[in-house]
Amino acid sequence: MTEYKYDTIIVGGGIAGLTAAAYLSREGQKVLLIEKNRECGGLVNSFTRDGFHFDAGVRALEDAGIISPMLKDLGIHLEVVKSPVSLGIENEMLHIEGLESLEQYRDLLARLYSGSGEEIDAVLRIIRKIMKHMDVLYGIENPVFKDLKGDTDFIFKKLLPWLPKFIFTVGKINRMNMPVEDYLETLVKNPSLKDIISQHFFKKTPAFFALSYFSLYLDYFYPKGGVGKLADIVRDKITEWGGEIRTETMIVEVLAEPREVKDQNHETYAYDHLIWAADLKTLYALTKTDGLLPKIRKKFTETKTNMMKSRGGDSVFTLFVEADEPLESFRKIAHGHFFYTPSRKGLGETHWMKLSDLLRNFDRVKKEEIFAWLDKFTQLNTYEISIPGLKDPDLAPPGKTGLIISLLAEYDLFKKAQEAGWVDELTQALEERMLNVLSRSIYPMLKNKTIKHFAFTPLSIENRIASSEGAITGWSFEKPVPVVNKIQFSDRSVLTPIPSIYQAGQWAYSPAGVPMSILTGKLAADKILKKKRK
Repeated sequence: MTEYKYDTIIVGGGIAGLTAAAYLSREGQKVLLIEKNRECGGLVNSFTRDGFHFDAGVRALEDAGIISPMLKDLGIHLEVVKSPVSLGIENEMLHIEGLESLEQYRDLLARLYSGSGEEIDAVLRIIRKIMKHMDVLYGIENPVFKDLKGDTDFIFKKLLPWLPKFIFTVGKINRMNMPVEDYLETLVKNPSLKDIISQHFFKKTPAFFALSYFSLYLDYFYPKGGVGKLADIVRDKITEWGGEIRTETMIVEVLAEPREVKDQNHETYAYDHLIWAADLKTLYALTKTDGLLPKIRKKFTETKTNMMKSRGGDSVFTLFVEADEPLESFRKIAHGHFFYTPSRKGLGETHWMKLSDLLRNFDRVKKEEIFAWLDKFTQLNTYEISIPGLKDPDLAPPGKTGLIISLLAEYDLFKKAQEAGWVDELTQALEERMLNVLSRSIYPMLKNKTIKHFAFTPLSIENRIASSEGAITGWSFEKPVPVVNKIQFSDRSVLTPIPSIYQAGQWAYSPAGVPMSILTGKLAADKILKKKRK
């Protein structure tokens, strides 16, 4: 058994762990970043297969006043391009170019739902209000990434004038914290219209964050070379500043006292501070609290109970397609980031109510019933489609196109099929239906021009990034979340009951996303550096 000693150990090499490691390494700390996979990045990751470039997690990035300031603060240049979004419903298409597209969106919905003009107008009024709130929320560079002692111009010209507007806006946001489904019930009576607006959001997403999607569409950008370039350049800074990164290493035990972690090879690593930038259920399951003060152990046990009875949010099923068709054929149809719904009818009860019934009775349900449900699920759903080559032509072989096609998916369906021994059959059935739906509607060329396709299921996500229930944005909104969920208290999100252990990443704050993961990584690093200076 070998033992190593570090100022700070960070477990989890996603963007939160990378951010924390970069800031601590820059300050001269002896830092170790531990990642279970061969490469860092987590859901900010890209890969190449057969010459096609694919993004394994997020399809594009939004700045949110966080990513650009972080890169600037770390002295990192990331070459990016805009990632414009298209929306499509049946044969109606909208290419979002700016604020004026909001009125075009209204006209598109009015053509499809001719008797619902007043309801559409009501929703659009709310979206416009939220866009104004978003302008305030992300209206300046996040002060966490600024040198507030040295940059007096920022303080007096930007921060101080912004703070009253921010405080007012936070109050407005908190009043829109109800689930988007419930909120839309007060505005929209047409069930199909309500589905079309909301069915591509995670279940019970707070209304403010769900209905801010139009602002996000205008903010999306894409790193040249793929989303994974963001993780790559931050990783390179860590090594440049002397930080150590160990990949293909899994922590199997955390000893809070005497501050050690052990890996699968029985090697021990000692730390002054630990940042857990990975699945929080795993942290609480692996941590031994012997030797800690009774009040700390009591608080840890209470927090652990809340964590363990909580659940990860929705997952996704992603189909990767290699097509023998030039990029231009797809460019004529939609932008490289595309939300497409093949039917104006909407999912209705097909998704959650019918699926819940199937899952409750899974042992008695025939496969044919599941496959019949898949038929409707794929025909009525909203697809998120990303074509990396339309953002960066170098990401696909000449004359060919790679597509990333995703649907929200229920982890339990795949888990139960795995336990029953037919998850591969389920996966194949879903792949085939997705391809059939899209080739009969928006992308007819896929029928004869698909070279190869493969999929990532919620189980793939669980296995790859060790994410509870295959979640991609942290905790489920269906029950009270066990972490901080108000932006004004975000600095507390990184604290755990154990003073020497911090948390960061998608599980530390809700709602989660890449910008908030970066922010929690920086906040955790700041807490440690502040403690060191005392």
